[in-house]
Amino acid sequence: MTSEAVVTTRGLTKRYGSVVAVADLDLEVRKGEIYAFLGRNGAGKTTTIRMILGLIRPDAGEVRVFGPTADSAHPEWLRRVGSLVETATAYPNLTVRENLDLHRRYTGAPARAVPDVIEQLGLAPVADRRAGQLSLGNKQRLSLARALVHAPALLVLDEPANALDPAGIVEIRQLLRSLADGHGTTVFVSSHILVEVAHLADRIGIVHAGRLIEELDREALIAAARTFSAEQLTDQQRADALLGLELERYFLARTDEGPR
Repeated sequence: MTSEAVVTTRGLTKRYGSVVAVADLDLEVRKGEIYAFLGRNGAGKTTTIRMILGLIRPDAGEVRVFGPTADSAHPEWLRRVGSLVETATAYPNLTVRENLDLHRRYTGAPARAVPDVIEQLGLAPVADRRAGQLSLGNKQRLSLARALVHAPALLVLDEPANALDPAGIVEIRQLLRSLADGHGTTVFVSSHILVEVAHLADRIGIVHAGRLIEELDREALIAAARTFSAEQLTDQQRADALLGLELERYFLARTDEGPR
């Protein structure tokens, strides 16, 4: 992995009236890594992602993507980015294949990209079904396929496991891992599910009330959670606790403490 920064934010701040959604946020996402942005609902994750993608303007600070400042007036850098923000969307009267082909043409990807991504995301059984008739899980898969169809250098995914069953979550985790390890794709993924990102991410930033309160790699997170469990729980509780519960307790303790 290289230390080259793909996404950098400095002093990033966004307010909605008296509410501070993101406060003085400094982030650096490195080329070829999976960076998980972890926080409770309402912590500022989606607002941060929307600023990274140039969908909303920050009130202070800056965002740099692939070097230059992200600028909606000069969006050439967006062709190198695949994204899924908030909810799965598609043209409901078009089929899965037609939705993907439309996005493929817009991004300039080759025709072969559509069947390839249909296979990657397990969409072959519903490829000719209208998007409006899909289950929530398959709508999520379609949105992920759209984000991937042009083989982006950077993937920005907001809660990509939403509406997926456990098997689907594992498949997406394996896919993202293979993209990072095999193709050097940089992945910035938000989640409120600590156990899931602990299995996936190279580095994890914990955000609470719009502030980055801690940043650590996967091994450090698991070690810290085990230490927290050993210090805070009785012998019987430690015997009963699974790693996932330890991680959740650690996360809740960090966010209750606030910035350190």
